[in-house]
Amino acid sequence: MKMVIIVRTDINMGKGKIAAQVAHAAVSLVLQAFSGGTWRDWLDSWLSEGQPKIVVKINSLEDLLSRVERARRDNLPVAVISDAGKTQVEPGTITCAGIGPGPEEEIDRITGDLKLL
Repeated sequence: MKMVIIVRTDINMGKGKIAAQVAHAAVSLVLQAFSGGTWRDWLDSWLSEGQPKIVVKINSLEDLLSRVERARRDNLPVAVISDAGKTQVEPGTITCAGIGPGPEEEIDRITGDLKLL
């Protein structure tokens, strides 16, 4: 099991801002997984395995949204993070997205080609 957070590099965010956005995605994914069923089982396994998280980068909103749609089609937990716009980016800017926790091989089919942030 793992979780992957995909961060946009085509917008200007400082390190602290990126860290906050990644945290928003991770928390959102965990809250979704509490809903029950398969996702809850995946969450329990992920928690017992040390909560593996990978943060990768992507260069466009279009590519990010394409991967989000693939994850949704595969019935994986997905969180898309839009910023409130109080500091570094315009309100409503999509800064990152998270996928998981879920089976590593399923998530890798969607994000495995992306480079680490």
